[in-house]
Amino acid sequence: MPFYTALRGYTNKRLEEIAQADILVGIPCFNNETTISHVIQSVTHGLADHYGDKRAVILVADGGSTDDTRETAKEFEIKPWQEKIVSIYRGLPGKGSALRAVFEAAVRLNVKACAMVDSDLRSITGDWVKALIDPVLDKGYQYVSPVYLRHKFDGTITNNIVYNLTRALYGRRIRQPIGGDFAISRDVAKYYIDQDVWESEVARFGIDIWMTTSAVTQGFKICQANLGLKVHDAKDPSSHLGPMFRQVLWTLFNLMERYQTVWKQIEGSEPVETFGNGQGSEPEPVKVNLEAMIENFHSGYKNFSPLWKDIFCGNCYSAIEAAAEMDATNFHLPTEAWVQILYELAATFHSWSQHRMKLLDLMTPLYYARVASFVRQSWDMSSTEAEDLVEEQAQKFEEQKGYLVSVWDKGVEESCAV
Repeated sequence: MPFYTALRGYTNKRLEEIAQADILVGIPCFNNETTISHVIQSVTHGLADHYGDKRAVILVADGGSTDDTRETAKEFEIKPWQEKIVSIYRGLPGKGSALRAVFEAAVRLNVKACAMVDSDLRSITGDWVKALIDPVLDKGYQYVSPVYLRHKFDGTITNNIVYNLTRALYGRRIRQPIGGDFAISRDVAKYYIDQDVWESEVARFGIDIWMTTSAVTQGFKICQANLGLKVHDAKDPSSHLGPMFRQVLWTLFNLMERYQTVWKQIEGSEPVETFGNGQGSEPEPVKVNLEAMIENFHSGYKNFSPLWKDIFCGNCYSAIEAAAEMDATNFHLPTEAWVQILYELAATFHSWSQHRMKLLDLMTPLYYARVASFVRQSWDMSSTEAEDLVEEQAQKFEEQKGYLVSVWDKGVEESCAV
C-alpha cells in the first residue's frame, strides 16, 4: 500500500494547532536514547539564543525505536515559547521517510527555513543552528550543506567516493554531500516532497546524496556552513560500512543515469561559498582494523578475481592483482587505479540492465582495499594533513572525467582498446 504522507494523525493534529512557524528543525532518529537529549538541548538553546523573536518548532521523526528514544525526547523540556513534536513517521523504513515527514511539516507550517541535524551528535552546539539557518534566512540560499572537521578515518565513503564523484560529475566542490546536518528553504522542501522517490530505495538509504544531487541539478542556490568539529557514533569501516557503501553507490549510479545529459557537459569544478571558520581541535580517534579490511579484500580477491578480470581494464586489474600480494606492512592500491575502477564500475552498472546489486557486491572488497590504502598512507598524518590527500584524489577524479565519459558511452573493453 503506498504511503501518501509520512505524517501520522497525531502529527497532523499538532501541525494544525501550531498553524504557522518561521523555523523548523527536524531530528530524524532511531535508537538514539543516549544522545537525543543533548541534540535537543543544543537545538532549543540555539533557537533561543539566535532566533528568540521567531516562532520555532522541533520535530523528532522517529523510525520506531525499540529503546527509550521517543520517551527521552518527549520528556526533555524545551523553551516554553517553542513547540516540540515527537512522532513515528509513516513509510518505508529508513532515514528518507523521516526526512519526508520533516519536509511535509515545513511546507504545512510555511516556514522560512528548515534545518536537519543528526540524532547521534555529541559535538553539536547551539551555534550549529545559527550556522545552518542564517544563510537561508539572511542571504537567500536555498540549500546549506555542512563542512566538518572530522577524524581522518571517519567518513571513508565520503572521502573516497561521494565527494570525488559529486565534484567531478556536477562541478561543485560540496565537501560533505551526504552530511546529515543541513538546511533548506521552504521551496526546496516543496520540491523534494513532490518527487516520486518516497516508495523507492531512495527513501531507505539514498536520501542524502539524492538531496544534494537534486539541489545542484535543479539550480538551487547552494552554500556551505562550517560547523567545526564533528563527533558522533563513528563506525569502523572494516566491519560496518560495507552495506552503506553498496547503498550509496546504488543511488549515485542511478542518479548518474538520470542526469547524464547534465554531467557530461561539465568540465572542472568550482568552490561553493562557505560561511564560518569552524575552528576545532584534532578530532577524537576513530578506531580502524587495518588487517580486517585487507583480509576482506583478500577474501574478495579469491572469490571474485575472475569476474574482476572480465569487468575491469588491464591496468585496473594489474593494480588489483598487485595489491592482492601485499599485507598490512606495505599495502597500497594507487589513487589512479581507484579512479579508473570507480569509473569503470559506473559504466558497467550503466550497461547492465540486471544483477546490478550483484555487481556492487563484487565491488565491496575493492572499497575495503582503497580505504586500507588510505589508512596506511595517512597513518602518521593529522586529520588536517590527511585532508590534502582527499583533495589530491578529488583532483584526479576531475582530470580523468574524460575517461568516464568514454567508458560510459563506449563500454570498458572498447575504450581500453582505443
